[in-house]
Amino acid sequence: MTEELLNSWVSAVNHILWDYLLIYGLIGIGLFFTLYLGVPQITRFGEGMKQVFGGLFQKRGQGGKDQKSLSSFQALAVAISAQIGTGNVAGVATAITAGGPGAIFWMWLSAILGMSTIFSEAVLAQKYRVVSHGKYIGGPAFYITHGLTPKLGYRPARLLAGVFSVALILALGFIGNATQSNSITSAVTVAFDLPPLAVGLVIAALAAAIIVGGIERIAKFAQFVVPFMALVYMICALVILVQFSAHIVPVMRQIVVAAFDPAALGGGLAGISVREAIRFGVARGLFSNEAGMGSTPHAHATAQVAHPVQQGIVAFIGVFIDTLLVCTATALIILLTDANLLGLKGAAVTQEAFHIAFGHWGQKLLAVCLTFFAFTTIIGWYYFGESNIRYLFKHRGLGTYRTLVLCAIVLGALGKVDVVWNMSDMFNGFMVMPNLLALFLLRKEVRAAYQDYLGRKKSGQPMSYPYEQHL
Repeated sequence: MTEELLNSWVSAVNHILWDYLLIYGLIGIGLFFTLYLGVPQITRFGEGMKQVFGGLFQKRGQGGKDQKSLSSFQALAVAISAQIGTGNVAGVATAITAGGPGAIFWMWLSAILGMSTIFSEAVLAQKYRVVSHGKYIGGPAFYITHGLTPKLGYRPARLLAGVFSVALILALGFIGNATQSNSITSAVTVAFDLPPLAVGLVIAALAAAIIVGGIERIAKFAQFVVPFMALVYMICALVILVQFSAHIVPVMRQIVVAAFDPAALGGGLAGISVREAIRFGVARGLFSNEAGMGSTPHAHATAQVAHPVQQGIVAFIGVFIDTLLVCTATALIILLTDANLLGLKGAAVTQEAFHIAFGHWGQKLLAVCLTFFAFTTIIGWYYFGESNIRYLFKHRGLGTYRTLVLCAIVLGALGKVDVVWNMSDMFNGFMVMPNLLALFLLRKEVRAAYQDYLGRKKSGQPMSYPYEQHL
């Protein structure tokens, strides 16, 4: 099979998966849980912010007594390390150039709905987590197996979990990390004129130094780097907002008007429909924050909290930070500088926006930001793959998996191949489908946990939950 034929076939599968099935499935499950649970992302938002930043300097859950777990904030940092990546830079730019400024409005809406989805994922990840080598691990493969076995039987549940695990390992651990490495290399070689192989080897070496330390070292890295990189990027956005402050109100109006009637703004938006604005805004938003994709629950399963709902509340703050803060910052940077009107595509749009705002150093500044974003995603995605290797093979195969991930990082730096990116999207789709099915079938378990939490909070009872022990 030639590369062109393979790429054509994969693109056709992606067209069906992402343009028809998954966008509607992800939005639908987000809307369902939002209504089914009573809008927890709104009613519990303040509580979530307090829990996240109140635990900022806590080393472990429960005052450091439980050596199997991370603190709630550390687990969130690992999740955000994967969420904030190239999608926040290139994905937002693509949404705007393909779907117009109105795509940002639909990106916001999908994120708000997605907050209830990721809440449900985190609750289930907590409830059905297991202990492996003295550490908590969990995620969709675990809640599919243990949650759906009573409903579907062991073999169908195990098969569904296996499909998810294999798809995630391929989509994120191997192909996804190759594409993230390629993104770093593309930005760094342009900005600093370095050889791609050298960049790839450095990325692999730095990644190896972190991942060999297991989840504890990954969490410590994420806990330090994630707040720093997000803060630097938001400061850059704030500087640009001040520079172009006179245009903020017109840009916000442009986003809202273009969401419902792109033609009303005329110009280059005349050929963009509301359908395209919705399609690209929703797709890129979901790709960035990963709500419903089944990736971040692996991180949230590791947190030590008294009740699963507490980590669910923390989890949706991650979507807020990723999409409603960082992605919005990118969107405003692009629209305020009119970088989207220059005929560029992808990350080049955001690079040009930084160049307009900061001059010659703008490109280098974005290259540094993008490097942090993509590198932390590599670390997060590696761990999500490791959790599924442990699910499939227990303690076996971990060394082989690590070696293959590092090889993928180096190979990814050597050149962009369209079919690899498209295959990453395809396997992402394959892992989303069993996760969405499991979320819907386990909806009563999510609501029961949430009602238990609300009941305890209302009556003033201590927060506790009968965690099930699964082998």
